[in-house]
Amino acid sequence: MEIKIRPAIFADIDTILEIVNHEILHGTSNYDYEPHDFETQKLWFEEKQARNWPVIVAEIENGAIGYATYGQFREKIGYQYTVEHSVYVAEEFIGNGVGKLLLAELIKLAKEQGFHNMIGAIDAKNKASIAFHKKFGFEVAGTIREVGYKFDHWLDLVFMQLILK
Repeated sequence: MEIKIRPAIFADIDTILEIVNHEILHGTSNYDYEPHDFETQKLWFEEKQARNWPVIVAEIENGAIGYATYGQFREKIGYQYTVEHSVYVAEEFIGNGVGKLLLAELIKLAKEQGFHNMIGAIDAKNKASIAFHKKFGFEVAGTIREVGYKFDHWLDLVFMQLILK
């Protein structure tokens, strides 16, 4: 299976929507409750493009199988060199190296855009994602206990960071 990483295009929005909605409905890497609709995802994509934030996809011959992006960490000017990222892989492709390719490309893009720090906010029970990020040099910066609520229980959030050199 040859995986290609490329910038997302408008035609990828349907697949991105499918991937994120699966996680909203079945997982805790996204704390939304209701699936997004196409218009919401389209506006998200257009906002990313307008602000020069990358949205990239992992693609095999049948189409996109994952996506990744980053954006502003916080609104205040002092945070302008810090980005928060997201990596999502279609469930049937998790564990096949897709996430590695996406995150490696995001890190490269963040460095090229002159950012200093990349943040990941990960559900504390997602040990696989925490271990995955550690392989890229991310370090645990802290845990906020019971900050989220989904599926009838409180969720802890681990912040991880990578100083981009």
